Amino acid sequence: MLKFFKKKPPEQKEATFNYESLIVDMHSHVLPGIDDGAQTPQESIALIRRMMALGIKKIIATPHIMADYYKNTPETINNALEILKAELVKENISIKVEAAAEHYFDETFEPRVENRKVMTMGDNYVLFEFSFINSPPNAISVIKKMMENRYKPILAHPERYPYMDIEQLRKFKTWGCSLQLNTISLTGYYGKDAKKKAEDLIDNDMIDFISSDMHHLRHADALEHALKMPYLEKVMFNFPLKNSLLK
Repeated sequence: MLKFFKKKPPEQKEATFNYESLIVDMHSHVLPGIDDGAQTPQESIALIRRMMALGIKKIIATPHIMADYYKNTPETINNALEILKAELVKENISIKVEAAAEHYFDETFEPRVENRKVMTMGDNYVLFEFSFINSPPNAISVIKKMMENRYKPILAHPERYPYMDIEQLRKFKTWGCSLQLNTISLTGYYGKDAKKKAEDLIDNDMIDFISSDMHHLRHADALEHALKMPYLEKVMFNFPLKNSLLK
């Protein structure tokens, strides 16, 4: 009797690597109690343990700075960082954790750039995000202004903006803006359209950084699942990412 066996789909293959070669996760919400990420130091520790188990050696926390929702300042962010560091010592966990911010591209962002009030990581990198609904009309002019002020702009999760296509994002790169992919987009976590755009960006060698955008344990599960995705292997090993510049 003939037996027919279905091949295991590529995304269900066993993971053969982890995030160790990436070294730095540079976009996460693991600081306790100041945005929509971890709410307590204990939740922060749970997320960090999962990230460490997947090979991450350093974490840059990037809480939201948003005029209408999360009115964080360097003071609130650094205070939360100190609380987290104390909890890491208490739990005898050794990992380097720093803080910057994920700046929302709202009416306060351009003045922050002009007044040099943005929070940076590494060699003057600034992480920012757009609205998920509307394209900002002044994106290029603000990116140019960041460059003039010797900042290095990084656009967070470009695959998640449904109104932007590859050519628009290529224009941002032409003006000096790096692109950061949410690793879990490759699992379909944000839907099939975001997954397809993530794959297209990788096929076009347009991704500079990848990161978890970690908020909660569901993201940790998806980050582990992403290790089975062929496109994650492609972006991590076939094209030089910049994460290690932040170590």
